[in-house]
Amino acid sequence: MSTPARPQRSDARRNQQSLLDAAGAVFVRAGIDAPVREIAREAGVGTGTIYRHFPTRADLVVAVFQHQVDSLAAVGDDVALRDWILRFADFLVTKHGLADAMASDRVGFERLHAGFVVRLEPICARLLGVEVSAGRMRDDVRPLELMRAVGNLCIGAEGDDEYDARRMIEVLLRGLTA
Repeated sequence: MSTPARPQRSDARRNQQSLLDAAGAVFVRAGIDAPVREIAREAGVGTGTIYRHFPTRADLVVAVFQHQVDSLAAVGDDVALRDWILRFADFLVTKHGLADAMASDRVGFERLHAGFVVRLEPICARLLGVEVSAGRMRDDVRPLELMRAVGNLCIGAEGDDEYDARRMIEVLLRGLTA
């Protein structure tokens, strides 16, 4: 008979969230192969703390991915589409790295991908609807189309230091202005 897992203390949960935020920031800046010591430094913890929570890099990348999806899905009504799209672009950098980290688990990766689309498309639809209703954005773009367009613009950033995905996303968003 197994004993039920104890709920995580609030300070431990906060510390883990801070660690995931730090790892996400490092992944955006330096890719998912960034040294663990850089993530630890950003989070203000020792490398042992990271390995205790996330024994493998894939564990850490999946946790960052889930944390970012949760964060993107939890946006309030005060968030503008543009701000959400830029956060979504940062998330996509981690997602592209996740595909590499989970190369041996293609089915698992595809399940994670489908789950994030199901969770985030309604958020994008709501934010896009606000912009369309206010007359600030064209009404002929579907949320999933916008998410895919942003994703495609982010792909160009891999391996090209001169490519600025955020700038291209800004161009895309200006082009969608009503």
